[in-house]
Amino acid sequence: MLEKIWWKKSPDVEEKTLSFRVDEVRQKIVPSHVAIIMDGNGRWAKQRNLPRVMGHREGMNTVRKITRFANRLGIRVLTLYAFSTENWKRPRFEVDFLMKLPVEFLSTYLPELIEENVRVEMIGDFSALPSHTQKAIKNAMDATATNDGLVLNFAMNYGSRLELVDVVKAIGEMTKNGEIRPEDIDEALIESKLMTSHLPEPDLLIRTSGEIRLSNFMLWQLAYAEFNFTDVYWPDFDEECLLSAVEDFQARCRRFGGVNEGIGALNK
Repeated sequence: MLEKIWWKKSPDVEEKTLSFRVDEVRQKIVPSHVAIIMDGNGRWAKQRNLPRVMGHREGMNTVRKITRFANRLGIRVLTLYAFSTENWKRPRFEVDFLMKLPVEFLSTYLPELIEENVRVEMIGDFSALPSHTQKAIKNAMDATATNDGLVLNFAMNYGSRLELVDVVKAIGEMTKNGEIRPEDIDEALIESKLMTSHLPEPDLLIRTSGEIRLSNFMLWQLAYAEFNFTDVYWPDFDEECLLSAVEDFQARCRRFGGVNEGIGALNK
């Protein structure tokens, strides 16, 4: 009878395996735009008897790791749901901490983002953010404006319903001023007024922590995105998790309302 031999892979072996899978993924159709609802920071901290804010800080480190790996995979846009319009309802201390995280993240990792050719962008109500948060984000956007690699798009103080209300108001004003007629309103016009009008629609949505809902995130843009829900809390979400989500995406058949078309067929 053969005895099982248990062994642990060395970091070099793990990296070689990961690199092989990355090469395999890049030979197929990689999602151009990946959107992530980063969830589970508080529960991650609670499991470790830590304050909730420590989960948010660890989640910040995950942002850095996933941004670098998304760039490596060839993803063109990474949109991260960092703070929703509803998150203001959280305790004041937690909100204040969350508003300081972009300052800490961007002041620490901006040189690395520039080196990686990453362009920082943001969607959401910028004007309602504290001045120190605004300053950090604007500085990062200005410093990376000419970069043409991965777009790291933070959804800060963002809510999809509010975005759509603003679109309706803008189109209503155009109609009122005689710039367009009601019959001129179509999907293309609506999309041109969205905060993401200059970006491709998300191909893949990932939500961590086991929750299965959109939470007022990119309701229009996600109409034909593939969804991937994982029980992993955001601070534990690593390169393997993202790679597995992309591999799962590549195995699916995207029809966009048609028949026998899609990513799975094209990859074969």
